[in-house]
Amino acid sequence: MTGVRWLSARERRAWLTLVATHMQLMPTLEADLQLEGPVSFFEYQVLAMLSESEDALAMSELAARTNSSLSRLSHVARKLESRGLMARSPSSEDARVTMAEITAEGMAEIVRLAPFHVASVRARFLDSLDDQDLADIGRIGAKIIAHLDPEHWVFRDPALADDRPQQA
Repeated sequence: MTGVRWLSARERRAWLTLVATHMQLMPTLEADLQLEGPVSFFEYQVLAMLSESEDALAMSELAARTNSSLSRLSHVARKLESRGLMARSPSSEDARVTMAEITAEGMAEIVRLAPFHVASVRARFLDSLDDQDLADIGRIGAKIIAHLDPEHWVFRDPALADDRPQQA
């Protein structure tokens, strides 16, 4: 390829450590979660996002909050519905929109699993970092997300909005 600007040693290290972190952390967190029950990491994320919402969420919003495609979410939603953990229904305002909400059984499951998941996140990720590392990861992650999707839902969440990179 002509004109390709190859990665410098610094760029390559940053890229490969990011990839390695993701590729090792996610399966480890999922394996820890599955020790407590038949819930995948993605299923847990779906239930967690629904549990944090006071109202039902449009499936498109839930897809955004779980960083997934609508088709992937729909597939998992069918599985969670069949297990009684979530429910979907047409929006009362727009029948073209499907709303999702957690059921009482789903809330009980997330309440049961959350302590195990938080302990896993602490042991596998947070405990190896100091306050400056956490601030740096938050700043860098927000910068990357803003570059990829300036309207990403994390920037609409009041608890996370302070992490939006400042415009130059």
